[in-house]
Amino acid sequence: MLVKSYIQNFLNRAGGHVFLATLISRLFSFLASWFAIQFIPNKELGIVLFAYNIIAFLIPFSGLGLHQSLIRFGALLKTTEEKNNLFSYVFKKGLLISIFIVTVVIIFALLFPFQFDKTGIYLAFLALVLIPDFIMQIIKIQFRLQHKNKLFSYVEILNSTFLVLFVLVLSYFYKENGYVTAVIIAPLITSFFFIKKLNINFSFKVKPSIIDFSFWKYGFYSGLTSVVTNLLFVIDILLIGHLLNDSEMVTAYKYISIIPLSILFLPRMFIAADFVSFTEKISDKKHIFNYTKSYMTLFTTVSILYCGFFYFFSEATLGLFDESLIKYSDSFFILSLGVCGILIFRGLFGNLLSSIGKIEINYYINSIAILINVISNYYLIPIYGIKGAAITSAFLMWFTGIFSAIWFLYLYRKMYDNE
Repeated sequence: MLVKSYIQNFLNRAGGHVFLATLISRLFSFLASWFAIQFIPNKELGIVLFAYNIIAFLIPFSGLGLHQSLIRFGALLKTTEEKNNLFSYVFKKGLLISIFIVTVVIIFALLFPFQFDKTGIYLAFLALVLIPDFIMQIIKIQFRLQHKNKLFSYVEILNSTFLVLFVLVLSYFYKENGYVTAVIIAPLITSFFFIKKLNINFSFKVKPSIIDFSFWKYGFYSGLTSVVTNLLFVIDILLIGHLLNDSEMVTAYKYISIIPLSILFLPRMFIAADFVSFTEKISDKKHIFNYTKSYMTLFTTVSILYCGFFYFFSEATLGLFDESLIKYSDSFFILSLGVCGILIFRGLFGNLLSSIGKIEINYYINSIAILINVISNYYLIPIYGIKGAAITSAFLMWFTGIFSAIWFLYLYRKMYDNE
């Protein structure tokens, strides 16, 4: 009954549109990856992916994490004018910070002696994606704050459509250079399409009253948390490239991890629709308890079905990408088991920690996980290859999820038991 009510509430907040948009986004991301591997030689694609994974963990830190401050603190504001004023502030400050970060990355990329040829050049160009991606993220967040989840969904759909079309056309004609270009221009064009729909007065110069040290601190820790979280996903790629010195192994691991990581769209989809709502009701212990119980029941069921399917069909699934990937089916299934720890625990409790203003706990947990990741992979990758990286990642997905749950329950009781 709780699960049924949970899903119904999700649908009432235009969750159906969010689901469709997220599904289309995942599908088109899959297609973009498939097109890339068809048109770009594995060696060159591996180098591009190596460079992109460096950018991937920096993307959430563009704007110093102010987009995360926008959604949490924006949810506390009552009027549309206040929320629009806050958006204008975040846009201007975040854009300047993003430009600075891009400049630093480009200088680093052109000076650092990478193992693979052209890595620095690809990294320098891919750094440009930080700017349009930041703008697109705050546009989506503003729609969520306005309870316009349909428009939020349309941003996702249009960006995904542009991405898959540009990857198809540009990768076919220009190979890896076309792929890099597609990744940059898709969010840029999407942002131009939607920013006018927000009706923001950018000339408004009064500093929002909600801006204080805690606003910047929250954004900073959100950025750090997102960086270390993404690093947990990409550090395997980086260490495989470093320890095995084989760009084709980098490509193989990237592709066997696509489906396990793509299933994470499910918790993100629910959180995208629900974060503003449960943040507004965070002090209501009964509401949070029911929400948590319903969420965990739903995603435990999803995890069982997901792992059951790939226990039997791992090889057939990898064969859709490339026959050469079938030999990595064990690593694929290990990663599939690992993501269940995120589905059941971390996707929920990591966001609940953010909702109560304890985003730094996520940062500390994930930072510890990174240390474990590096130590473990330096031992396991030389022995077991990419299976060693899969084992480490799977363990850490459960480790971070369970510890997030423990910390949230402790802090929540401490903060609200007397209310």
